[in-house]
Amino acid sequence: MKKICFIVLLTALFGFSTKQLRNESDLVKTNKWFIAGPSIENEETLNAVRLQKEIIIVTAKDNPKGEIELNVTIKPSETNDGIAANLPDDSKYVEITYQSSQDIKLQAREGNAEGTGCVHGGSHPRVNLPASPKDYSTVKILWTDFRQDGRKDGKLLNIHNLCKFNFVNYNPVSGSVLKIKSVIVQL
Repeated sequence: MKKICFIVLLTALFGFSTKQLRNESDLVKTNKWFIAGPSIENEETLNAVRLQKEIIIVTAKDNPKGEIELNVTIKPSETNDGIAANLPDDSKYVEITYQSSQDIKLQAREGNAEGTGCVHGGSHPRVNLPASPKDYSTVKILWTDFRQDGRKDGKLLNIHNLCKFNFVNYNPVSGSVLKIKSVIVQL
């Protein structure tokens, strides 16, 4: 009986997940997503599937013209331009679980100087998410890996003024698919 009480006590004290202790947010589960470009899914169907199945799925139309851009704000927002998040100094990375038939550029968009909104065309340090057509991949991307225009000497991302992520397929081919199971950010 003492062992059972001890186990129950330990579970109560330490049974919280590290996700809860670190105050992480999975943007697939918590935030509305936005889409532009030649995809089969529109904003309404994208979010309906997200809410029902907790996954983002984007499929390129036949003979797509132009890029496909998938956006999610860091702080929940009903518009594509949210308020910038001021991530804590101990936030070191974003963790993404995805499957993609093509390479994807992940842009981290910074907010305006006042920290009151996103800036279209402003600073967007980025990284490459390599194609993973057969299996899901989980990657931890350090904030220090995000550099302006993806250049090694590019300006670093300012995590104290982070507005949103853009997942961009610059050259989609017919039927290409991007699936995202999670985008975990430490808040």
